[in-house]
Amino acid sequence: MSATVTTAHVLDDLRAGSGTTLHRRAGHDDDTVPLEMADPLEASRVADSSVPDGGYGWVVITGCAIVAWWNIGVSYTWGVYQGALLERGVGSALVLSFCGSLSPALMAALATLNARAMRSLGTRKLALAGITCNALSQIGASFLTHSAVGLFFFPGVLLGIGMSSCFMAFSVAPAHYFSRKRGLANGVVYAGGGLGGAVMSIATNVMIERYGIEWAFRISGIVLATTALPAAWLIRERTPIQSSGFVDWSLFREGNFGILFLASAIGVFPLFVPPFFIPLYARSMGLGTSTGAALLAGFNFSSAIGRIMSGYLCDLLGPLNTLIGFLLVNALTMIALWPASTTLAPLAAFAVMNGLTNGGFFSSMPTVVGNIFGSTRVSTAMGMMITGWVGGYLFGSPIAGYLLEAFGGTEGGLQAYRPAMFYAGGVSLASTALVLYMRIRTERKPWAKV
Repeated sequence: MSATVTTAHVLDDLRAGSGTTLHRRAGHDDDTVPLEMADPLEASRVADSSVPDGGYGWVVITGCAIVAWWNIGVSYTWGVYQGALLERGVGSALVLSFCGSLSPALMAALATLNARAMRSLGTRKLALAGITCNALSQIGASFLTHSAVGLFFFPGVLLGIGMSSCFMAFSVAPAHYFSRKRGLANGVVYAGGGLGGAVMSIATNVMIERYGIEWAFRISGIVLATTALPAAWLIRERTPIQSSGFVDWSLFREGNFGILFLASAIGVFPLFVPPFFIPLYARSMGLGTSTGAALLAGFNFSSAIGRIMSGYLCDLLGPLNTLIGFLLVNALTMIALWPASTTLAPLAAFAVMNGLTNGGFFSSMPTVVGNIFGSTRVSTAMGMMITGWVGGYLFGSPIAGYLLEAFGGTEGGLQAYRPAMFYAGGVSLASTALVLYMRIRTERKPWAKV
């Protein structure tokens, strides 16, 4: 049997989803082994050989980008709501930052469950369910704006459930249509989230000033539903998603997975600190709420650019090299640039640079996982990886809020923010060191594309 015919049969079996066999290459075409027992990276290479790198894939990417616009954008506007709620006296910075952290924490906690649900429902139904939850969370929150406890559930819990469903759908779908251009495809999707955060930061502040907090939530929920539900309908997988358990424990037998799992779990602790606290920091500098919202919009717009840039750099330099670069610069901006931002100009520079690297982290992670551990395992591996982010999402920003209050709170001047800045930057440096160690284990040559 020729190699071409063998590959064709393998691809047909991959589409069938079960009973698949993978032929050996060492001159024994008649010997076959079950695909689930074969080398996952080899299975991924075979599956990727038929990926179109375009076609309907760009329609899927468009749908994913719109869903990401709302999924990520709504989460990153919490800093604007937090400032308005703090001014109203609904709760302290610590309590309100915890409310904002609940949704991304739940997004991570439910990742493996949604990875399993995606294999049963498919990416389209999962995205539709997630968008429905996101819209209801915004509308529900509009009736609970005087209760910190109510905000734990709306938008906290319900938004987290929706975010997790959507995140898994738009993280996995691009790998079904793109191989050579996978980094760029992921970058476009995650750029949608950054642009959503940028536009929604300004729009949310305007809506709060004109119509109040309640109607800002309601309008966001209504527009979210009318634009994102049709976009979610465009998302679908190209081949049936391989069925497996909630967790592939064999991944932890690969040392690099354990290192990356730990590095990313640590690395997410500081990522929501700047977007949650930039508006508060701007107020402590004596700047107006519109300036704080504009700075947050700049952060999110830069995040969108960073997500696209990350996709391009992943394809050009290698995903692991790209991830290290973004993590390192992210850490340095929080340790060196943010503490020195005592006027508007350096604070704006910090918002732009930190947003750029913040977005680069989220965009490069799926590409790193898919390229290093195989596209056939990307849904399971990403689900496990994201589940490891629960602690960072849930406690990363509240730790910064606790440090802020312990050193004087928002009334304590700019010095009160410095412990939170150094905490965030130090944790990011630790994550960088772990990924660098993984890079050395994988390839010692400094200029190699990895």
